[in-house]
Amino acid sequence: MQDPSPITRLIQQAQSGDPAAADDLYARIYDELRRLAHGVRRGEAAHTLATTALVHEAWIKLASAHEVDVESRIHFRHIAARAMRQVLVDRARARGALKRGGGEAPVTLEESLLGGASIDALQIIDLDDALGRLEAADPRAAKVVECRFFGGMDVEETATALGISPATVKRDWRVARAWLSRALDGPS
Repeated sequence: MQDPSPITRLIQQAQSGDPAAADDLYARIYDELRRLAHGVRRGEAAHTLATTALVHEAWIKLASAHEVDVESRIHFRHIAARAMRQVLVDRARARGALKRGGGEAPVTLEESLLGGASIDALQIIDLDDALGRLEAADPRAAKVVECRFFGGMDVEETATALGISPATVKRDWRVARAWLSRALDGPS
């Protein structure tokens, strides 16, 4: 069995209660978390959280989740993407963004976090609601969306994070995009 990467070792040490390892882990992954957060909230400074605030709130959520078993750096990115999604949705709901309308185009899953798309708070809530319904129908496809869209992972990273083949990721991604497109375009 291979020796775990330094990040994986730090994750394991932090989970065991080593505060120095948790601090070192945060320092090492901070730039990656900022990149993910910047992609998630691109164009959102006036509506949700600044990138730094999103990173910090997601880190607090991650650090307080002692029952989470992180297996690797890619798995950690998946969990971080979920935490950022939860922070953004909680914030959007808290700001009263449940009103319909606003003239915004629906979010499309052709956009990646690295691609420059802007997503407003209402779209985040709509996507989260649709993902919840997809998760009930097809949990694995919902996890693929979370990794690819919120985590900015490519097909190979998503396959590794979820323990499935790249072909399965591609198939689930196609199915999820079609399912979510219908859910986001149709009546709730």
